[in-house]
Amino acid sequence: MREPNEHLRLARESTPSADVPGVAMSRQELADRVNAYLFDHTGRLHELDDNYVGKLERGIIRWPQAAYREALRVVLGAAADGDLGFVNTRRLQVAPAVRQEAPLADPHPAPALEPVGGEPDVRRQEFLRAAFVGVGGLLASPSTLLDLLAPLRPSDAPKRVGRGEIEQVRGAADLLVSWGHSHGGAGVREAANAQLRWFGQLLNAQATPEVRVELHEAVGLLGHATAHMAFDACAYDDARQIFKFALACSEEVGSWHLRAKVLSSLARQEIWRGEPDAGLTYAELALVRSDRLTATEQAMLHTARARALAKLGRHQDTLRAVGQADEAFAHTDPAGDPPWMGYYDAAQHAGDTGHALFDLTVQGHGTEAAARLLTAVDGHTAGYARSRAMSQTKLASLTMAVGDPGEAARIGLAAVADAGRLRSRRAAMDLAELRTYAGRHAGVPEVAELRHRLTTALAS
Repeated sequence: MREPNEHLRLARESTPSADVPGVAMSRQELADRVNAYLFDHTGRLHELDDNYVGKLERGIIRWPQAAYREALRVVLGAAADGDLGFVNTRRLQVAPAVRQEAPLADPHPAPALEPVGGEPDVRRQEFLRAAFVGVGGLLASPSTLLDLLAPLRPSDAPKRVGRGEIEQVRGAADLLVSWGHSHGGAGVREAANAQLRWFGQLLNAQATPEVRVELHEAVGLLGHATAHMAFDACAYDDARQIFKFALACSEEVGSWHLRAKVLSSLARQEIWRGEPDAGLTYAELALVRSDRLTATEQAMLHTARARALAKLGRHQDTLRAVGQADEAFAHTDPAGDPPWMGYYDAAQHAGDTGHALFDLTVQGHGTEAAARLLTAVDGHTAGYARSRAMSQTKLASLTMAVGDPGEAARIGLAAVADAGRLRSRRAAMDLAELRTYAGRHAGVPEVAELRHRLTTALAS
């Protein structure tokens, strides 16, 4: 029988709760505080919960990974791993030989095979395994299942491309973009990658000069959609590589509109991952020869500049960039925009500029960030669930930071309901940021409920 870890349990029960005065810290609260510590020190989202803490206290896990041990020591005020009952059992195994333990009995053992005609039963077992029937067959492991797909070959790409193939590429790109807006990009990345690899072969096919231009633009757009799914999953290296493929497609045929869109997304990824200077460079590179771009595209790029400048702490430059974005958007003409710019409507513009002004507001400057984020939340339709959820989460964080915590909790609960239906690591990271801001008001009952809901949502 496993020996319970009483050291850890007593350490937790000796630590007062920050959420409910007068009682000991619960397992879930300990998990929440460990997750918050790990996010603050690594920038990565972790999903410890009360079930994991229970396994630690029951002795099921005796030696958690180093980062978890560090966080638990800090949260519980322990000086060493041993104070929390953590023991590296591998180091305690000093026997010269490795002990062989009997495997657990199979509750549904396979029937024994009888020899036939003097043949040993092992040969029959081998035959049945080869036929994927019986003990140790196909269902032994998921990897075995996947091995069955290895010989499958993709269908051959056509040798010559016409407008029919271009419409197929555009249809695939439209589907991925729509799926990302409504569901998030983390769940179907592999399917998107496969589509891009197959349609990318068309670039080597024969085509008329006119079709070649449209083909590169269509494949580049599919590449952008695929890269954005990787970005939404926080697979930054993959996203950057595919973005650059899409950029090369635009450069190959001189598509200034696609070039602007790809550079805008590269800028936003760099800003998101904490490299605003690189993001500012991409945005300003896209604005070279802005006379070739539509007013909507110029507004999109100026909002990217504003978000980078805000992260760099350049207050006046940020306000100036927001003003330039507003001025450009005032002259928008959707009829003249490329099809892929249809997403950039008034709600999107309000949300993007609101995100830029968010940083100035939490830095102590008075802005209209809250009003813009609210406009975005109210304006996004059901097809843009991800944008709506992220603007709503940002509004909750802003209100939690500089406004009424109770109101922030109300907004945050609605954000959790929206974001919880998405498959988006970026949306999850925004929820984790909200939980950090909510930690400043843990004593407020509504905020305590929000933190619990956030933890549940992030764990799922």
